[in-house]
Amino acid sequence: MIKYHPSTDLLDAFAAGKLPTSMAIALSAHVELCQECQAYVATAEERLASVAFAQETVGDEALMVNEWDHNAEDEMLSAIFEQAAANDTDALTQSGAEQPEARATQITVGEKTYALPRALRRFGDSNWASFGKVQRARLNLDEGATRASFLHIDEGGSVPAHTHKGYELTLLLDGTFEDESGQYVPGDFILLDSRHHHTPYTKEGCLCYTIADAPLYFTKGVSKLLNTVGHAIY
Repeated sequence: MIKYHPSTDLLDAFAAGKLPTSMAIALSAHVELCQECQAYVATAEERLASVAFAQETVGDEALMVNEWDHNAEDEMLSAIFEQAAANDTDALTQSGAEQPEARATQITVGEKTYALPRALRRFGDSNWASFGKVQRARLNLDEGATRASFLHIDEGGSVPAHTHKGYELTLLLDGTFEDESGQYVPGDFILLDSRHHHTPYTKEGCLCYTIADAPLYFTKGVSKLLNTVGHAIY
């Protein structure tokens, strides 16, 4: 059962088309996997449609979306919205409608093949780079410092202990992994920042979609040496 979901602020912004493409893809994929969030987004869309039908301004609705509670998530959400404003690009809708170039319903990494959510199918032929038991395929979304990727970890693999200089979103697509906070299942939407330290590990292997707007910061052992070139490898 999915335990980690996007905040209602992110779901509202997704329904309103206010997210950068990388995050809209993540929300679209999560919503496809999560009945609870499907229902929430459907209700949000109906509300937005009613506002539009009544000829009220979209600007009023956007103001509502941006009325954040004063909590620790504010900084991450603000960074996401700033990226959307900087890019000024069209985000995907919650329907995950396939673009004309969409083709691959699956992706193969090594000897494993995984089904892809609709929003990620046009990236099924991405090129992979390998770092031991970790493989990454970067998605070409042209969002400046924000980088979206497929991340695959082989059976028994892990990512060294780290924290984050910016925010990091991980959407688990297949398999399971665990860290100091617990175990994650397909559909879990995990948004972290500099307040979080973890060491992701998988027994069976996993495929994730990730977004990061700054390099990871490795905190233990020889992996700390990677911090000197972190800007080139995140």
